Amino acid sequence: MTHLTVYTDGETPRRLLETDDAGVITATLKEIDVRLRRWEVVEALTSGGTQEEVLAAYREEVGRVVAEEGYAFVDVVRLHPSDDPGWPELARAAREKFLAEHTHDDDEVRFFAGGTGVFYLHVDGKVHAVLCEAGDLLSVPKDTTHWFDMGARPDFTAIRFFHDDDGWVGTFTGDPVSTRIPGHDAIVARRAAGNAR
Repeated sequence: MTHLTVYTDGETPRRLLETDDAGVITATLKEIDVRLRRWEVVEALTSGGTQEEVLAAYREEVGRVVAEEGYAFVDVVRLHPSDDPGWPELARAAREKFLAEHTHDDDEVRFFAGGTGVFYLHVDGKVHAVLCEAGDLLSVPKDTTHWFDMGARPDFTAIRFFHDDDGWVGTFTGDPVSTRIPGHDAIVARRAAGNAR
């Protein structure tokens, strides 16, 4: 289940909200025009699978979203820990690509088939950190300032939706706010510690 933390965006960010409550998360995100939906998870693919296998497993759901929103290009992005000697550098480079605040001329729509990632939505002086997990479909409207953190050891599979076949194109804002907000690993650790109590 998704986890939401809302921070102020000042020099010393403060936590304003922290919750796993699906109703509260949905309502809070709706206030900034972000939609969160849940799909039934295909357990066999939570730790991987080819693009073809993932798209085939979610064919009906993907087809419905494409029909509703008019997306022209759908793909699968995945990054899972590997024993390959080049994996640490690949993981570092992939993570760093998305850590700086940016916008898109297209919606950012992601379904997590497995693993986790945190979308940080910077709107109206607040940062909404949405920890997405398997089953979460997050729809972020175009021009929303945001960034994404997959953690120091990325482990996720996600379906991406685009209105054209250019794929991921970001316009970076230059705002250093992303350096002040706790990252993926800190949010995951804090949540785990809270759930252990």
